[in-house]
Amino acid sequence: MPAVDLSLFDALNALMSSRQTLSSPASARQDVKKSRFLAFAEAIESEEAAKAFLVRHQDLTASHNCWAWRLGQSYRFNDDGEPSGTAGKPILQAIDGQGLDCVVVLVTRWFGGVLLGSGGLMRAYGGTAALCLRGAEKQPLLDLVSATVACVFSDLALLQARLSALPDVVMQNPDFDGTGARWSLSLPRESAPEMERLVRDLTRGRAQVWFDS
Repeated sequence: MPAVDLSLFDALNALMSSRQTLSSPASARQDVKKSRFLAFAEAIESEEAAKAFLVRHQDLTASHNCWAWRLGQSYRFNDDGEPSGTAGKPILQAIDGQGLDCVVVLVTRWFGGVLLGSGGLMRAYGGTAALCLRGAEKQPLLDLVSATVACVFSDLALLQARLSALPDVVMQNPDFDGTGARWSLSLPRESAPEMERLVRDLTRGRAQVWFDS
C-alpha cells in the first residue's frame, strides 16, 4: 500500500477551515482614465441569490455591468460586452485571490471616452473588485449541516433552550403532531456530534436526531 502524505491532508483541512465570506455588503469605486468603476459585493447562499443581487445592483444606463460569483466549486462570470476575458474573469480572480467563497461581485463601468486596452481593462475591473473586497468585513465560512429533531412535548422547552445556546445554531419553528414536536435546524458540522450527544443525554434517549445527507 502506498504511503499517505498526511501533510497534504493537513494542508487541505487548513484551507477548508480558513475559507471566508463577507459578513456585510461592501462597495468601492475608482476612476481610471476618465472611466468610472463602481463595485458592489455581497455574501450569497445560492445561484438564485447571486442573480437577485445582480438585478438589484446593476445600472442599465451604464456602459457595462460585469460580474462574477463563487459558490464552492461552482462559479460564473460575465464580461457584458467588454472584450472576452477582460472583466468577469479578473473579478473572479479577485474573489479567489482573497480566499473568499459564497461571494458575488458586480463591477459597473461608465465609459469616459478613453480606450483602456485589454490589459488596462483587466487591471481596472480586477483592481476595483479587489479594492472592494479588501475593505469588506469578513467572517469564517462555516461548513453547515442540516438536522431534524423529534421529541415528546415534555422535552421540547428544555431541548430548544439548550440547543439554541450552541454557537451558530439556527432553529426553525417546530411542527406539532399528536405525540410531540419536530423541527429543523442548521449548525456547524463540527458541532454535530456534540448536539447529538446533548439531545440524547437531556432526554435519556427519548428524542431522535436525523442528519440530512
